[in-house]
Amino acid sequence: MAKKKKSLDIDFAALQDRVQRQFRNLDPNDPSVWPVLPKALLYAAVAVAVTALLWFVLLKDYEAELEQERTTEQTLRQDYQSKLSKAVSLDALKKQREQVEQYVTQLEKQLPSKAEMAALLSDINQAGLGRSLEFEMFRPGAMVTKEYYAELPISLKVAGRYHDIGSFASDIAFLSRIVTLNNLSIAPASPDKGSDILIMDATARTFRYLDSEEVKAQRDASKGKK
Repeated sequence: MAKKKKSLDIDFAALQDRVQRQFRNLDPNDPSVWPVLPKALLYAAVAVAVTALLWFVLLKDYEAELEQERTTEQTLRQDYQSKLSKAVSLDALKKQREQVEQYVTQLEKQLPSKAEMAALLSDINQAGLGRSLEFEMFRPGAMVTKEYYAELPISLKVAGRYHDIGSFASDIAFLSRIVTLNNLSIAPASPDKGSDILIMDATARTFRYLDSEEVKAQRDASKGKK
């Protein structure tokens, strides 16, 4: 025996009319008496509004914090890459540091001690006399003390021939101790000295290292100024 299928007929017009009746004559002052459908739509609208408010008021701060953390992440990545490149070349940097330390040690050996300064001044004088130069002035100035070394300026004025003056400057450069010639000026001498005689004015600067007591005194003085 064949079963008959029940047909489901929906009256859309009647359904639409029932829905529209629920939205008629709603009291805006008392939503609690509204029918089910308007009341459900009102609850949904309130929920959406509250969610939007939470997003813009609360989650906006978290978004700013997230952006800040992203910036921090980029900074840390760059710092990591920089440190990684240094770590890779660490051995080469150590070798370079050793070379620099050796070079500094060699330069320090070229600085005379306090006791050797008199001998160095004599060497400068002998270098000029050895080139047949006439010293019109050889006057050491006041010692200028730095943090780890002291600088002694020497005012020089010598008279001699051009090539002899050049050889004297070369001899100064090749002294065992560091001596520099600064503020050089060369001019013709007075006619009575001869037409080929020149006058060189210069400031020779030599340096010496400070002993441990002088270094300590210099540091104490620097701390006192601060």
